[in-house]
Amino acid sequence: MDERLQKVLSSWGVASRRQAEQLVRQGRIQVNHEIAHLGQKVDPERDRICVDGVLVSPAIQPDPLYLLLNKPAGVVSTCDDPWGRRTVLDLLPKDLQQGQGLHPVGRLDAESTGALLLTNDGDLTFYLTHPRHHIPKTYRVWVEGYPTQETLRQWRQGILLEGRKTLPAQVSMVQRHPDRKTLLEIVLKEGRNRQIRRVADQLGHPVLQLHRIAIGPIRLQNPGVPEVLPGCYRALTDTEVGFLNSQIALTFINREPVKREECSV
Repeated sequence: MDERLQKVLSSWGVASRRQAEQLVRQGRIQVNHEIAHLGQKVDPERDRICVDGVLVSPAIQPDPLYLLLNKPAGVVSTCDDPWGRRTVLDLLPKDLQQGQGLHPVGRLDAESTGALLLTNDGDLTFYLTHPRHHIPKTYRVWVEGYPTQETLRQWRQGILLEGRKTLPAQVSMVQRHPDRKTLLEIVLKEGRNRQIRRVADQLGHPVLQLHRIAIGPIRLQNPGVPEVLPGCYRALTDTEVGFLNSQIALTFINREPVKREECSV
C-alpha cells in the first residue's frame, strides 16, 4: 500500500515527519534513483528509498529510544544548524548522534534551558507536537520587576497574541528578589511560538531566565530516578513512555482540523 514518504521515513525512525519534509525540500532524498518531491507517495515494500545516497529500509530500523535532556543555554533544539551552533544532539554520545534517528520533540529557544524530549519514534513526535495536544509543561521563570496580582490574573486568564487569546495558564509567584526581579512558576497547556516571552513582554515584565522543569509527569528531578543535570540526559522509565503513548489515543479522540504552529518558548 502506498503511503506518504515522510510518514514512511518517520515510522522507520529515520526522521520526524517535519524533518523528513525538510530533507525532501533540500533534495537529499531519492526514490528509485530520482529526487523525491513533497507529497510523494511510496510503496515501502517495493520502492528504493535513499537519504544522502544511503539506502534505508525497515530492516535497519533502530530500537525505539526515549530520552529526557536538560538543555543548557546556548544550545539549539535541532539536529543540525546551518550557522554551526551547538545542537542538542551534540550533547549525546557519538553512538547516539548518528544512525539512531533521534530528534527533539518540540523545542526550546537557544537561550532557554531545561526539559526536552528526544526520540526516534516519528509517529509519537507527530502526535505530541500536534496543536490539539495540551500536555501541561511546567516552567520556572525569572522576570523583571514585581508583577501585581492584577497582572498575574491577566496572565492566568489569557492574553491576546496576534489576535488570538492564549489558553488559561497556571501562574504563581515563587520568590521576589530584592534586585527587582520575580521568580514565577508557570504551567502551560499550549506552546505557541515564544509564548511565555511574548506574554511577559506585553505585560511589562520581560523574561530574564526561562527554565522548563517538567513535561506532564516527566520531570528533571523525579523521585526514584537520578536528577538530570544541565547538559545531561536519562532514558525515560516505562511509566513515562506509557504516558507519552497514551497521548496518541487522545489525538484520535479529539481529532479535528487545526492550523499547525511551530512552538518554542
